This record gives sequence, structure tokens and C-alpha cells, in this order.
Amino acid sequence: MSKRSYTRIVTGEEGKVFKVILSRPEKHNAFDDITILELIEAFREASTSDRIRVVLLKAEGKNFCAGADLEWMRRARTFTLEENRQDALRLAEMVQGIFSMPVPVICRVHGAVFGGGVGLVAACDIVIASEEATFSLSEVKVGIAPATIYPILLRKIGESVCRRIMLTGEQFGAVAAKEFGLVHKVVSVDLLDDAVQDVVSMILQNGPQAIASCKELALRVPSMTLVEAKEFTTEMIARLRLSDEGQEGLTAFLEKRKPKWTE
Repeated sequence: MSKRSYTRIVTGEEGKVFKVILSRPEKHNAFDDITILELIEAFREASTSDRIRVVLLKAEGKNFCAGADLEWMRRARTFTLEENRQDALRLAEMVQGIFSMPVPVICRVHGAVFGGGVGLVAACDIVIASEEATFSLSEVKVGIAPATIYPILLRKIGESVCRRIMLTGEQFGAVAAKEFGLVHKVVSVDLLDDAVQDVVSMILQNGPQAIASCKELALRVPSMTLVEAKEFTTEMIARLRLSDEGQEGLTAFLEKRKPKWTE
């Protein structure tokens, strides 16, 4: 994998897959202002590449993400109101940038996932977790709230679950996270990489334009009225059917062969 120079994360391309790896194992991949800026830059880079068809977010070490870095939290105690606004804005931009990616984002989760780390997971399209993973919106335990990640959490798991887990700050396991809708599949640690690769492979078999259109549907339709959605979706499917990819997909199906984009 070709690597780029960052201090908190490692990124690189393997074929059509762009990998973003949290790389602060000695800090349990807790993030600070530098990590946030690096993640924003990495996902922005992936979003502008015409080669990338999948992004994989994962982490090194024992835990996926322990939330906010303690040293960063110490420094934040001296921030002015405006400095706190700018700091929070960058965190919101990070999770919303991941959530709005034009290509699918797959998340490989293991170990502890606390605070803003839950926001990272919620921002991804498909989440595969090991059965020993644990989660917690722990912000209330230190007198704050998961404010900047809440809009993404709300869209991912709904208001009822959000209220419960952010008000209690309770820890919950991977099975509960799957029941909540935060995680899509739970497997044993030794099967985690294979499960992730299976999902990557499935996505790479699908039409790139079709995948991009599915992401656009997911991002735009929830905020539309039924009338707006009818017009938008009708126009989308009509154009997709006449597109080169749509024509190739139908022809390949009728000819009982794989479409060209899988080559």
C-alpha cells in the first residue's frame, strides 16, 4: 500500500480501495485537533479521486478509538468561546465529511469505541465489528454532550436510541450496537478481516455510477418531501437506464456475462 505522510493516521490506495488507518495505538487512537484535520484532509483526498471506489476506515492497536485525547482536553480548558467554536466546527466537518462521501465507507471496528469515536463509526455506510468491541457515548461523564456528532447519530440510529445512550453514557457491546443499527455485522476477531473483505468485494462488483447514485439517494432523499422525492428519483432512474453503465449492465445480464466494470 502506498502511504502518505501524516502523524496520526496512515492512508494509501490498494487498487480501488482507499484505506484510512488510525495510527496512535499508544494513545488508543484517541483523536485531537491534528487527528481531526488529518482525517478531514484524507477523506477529502479520497472524495476527489476518480480511481477510488471504496474507502476503508480501520485502526491499529488494541482499540479503535478512545474518543478525545486527554492532552487536547487539557488545552481546551483554556480556549476562548470562539476557539471552542472553531474546534467543534472542525469535528463536525470531520464526521459530516465522512458521512457525505460519494463512495461507500466501510468501517472495521475492534476494541473500545468511546465518545467521538462512536461518531466516526456512525458516519460510515457499513460497519463490521468484532464481537468484543464496546461502545459508549461517554461525554456526559465529563460534563459535556456529544453535540457535534449527534446529527449523524440521529440519522443513523434514531432518536429513541440516541436519547438512551447519550443520557446514560452506558457501555454496550457489539451485539447491542447491531440491534441499535450502529453496527451491521458482528463476527469473531479472527474473522473480522475476512468479513470486511467480503463487503469490499461485493461493492467492487457493482456499477460505480450506480453506487454513487445510491449514496446520493441516501444523502438527499431523507430531507425531501414526497413530491420532491418523486421528481428526483424518477429523473435519476430514467438517466441511469440510458447511461453507458446502465446499458452495459443490462446487456451483460442478458448475455449472461460479467459487466465490464468488474474486469
